[in-house]
Amino acid sequence: MKLVVGLGNPGKKYERTRHNVGFMVVDALAKELNLKFQKSHTVDTDYARTDEVELLKPRTFMNNSGIAVRAAAKKHRIKPEDILIIADDLDMELGKLRYREIGSSGGHKGLQSVIGQLKTNIFPRLKIGIGRSEKVEPDEYVTSNFTNTQLSQVKKVLPMAVRTIKEKFLKI
Repeated sequence: MKLVVGLGNPGKKYERTRHNVGFMVVDALAKELNLKFQKSHTVDTDYARTDEVELLKPRTFMNNSGIAVRAAAKKHRIKPEDILIIADDLDMELGKLRYREIGSSGGHKGLQSVIGQLKTNIFPRLKIGIGRSEKVEPDEYVTSNFTNTQLSQVKKVLPMAVRTIKEKFLKI
């Protein structure tokens, strides 16, 4: 089994925020695979599953994402190399994608939590560019809503993100 994890923050308040682009990608993948999310009773997540893959949205909030990822990996005996983490990236232009098999957190607190909990940085990740603001501090920027124009750009990149996940990680 493989695990595809979108990083984000739970709740309506954060739905349209830049930090939730990982949730947006996993939601798009679930729609493509005709899956519905449900709340886990054993791991603090929302999940959707087939026999081959589990999609995960941690409810632990961004900075503690690794706790939910580690619990799900342990529950299903999934090795780090079979876990794909999807996260936003401040240092990439809005709507750009980057898939890598290994890497650092790049200062991303959600990725740092996953690395700390899994005790490795050897796992695939898909980063989605959200751009950076010269006027707003990063912590405030990532938890602020996309503008309608930006959200439109993000929605255009979701099919490319889903295709990347299917081709490079799920191999389908």
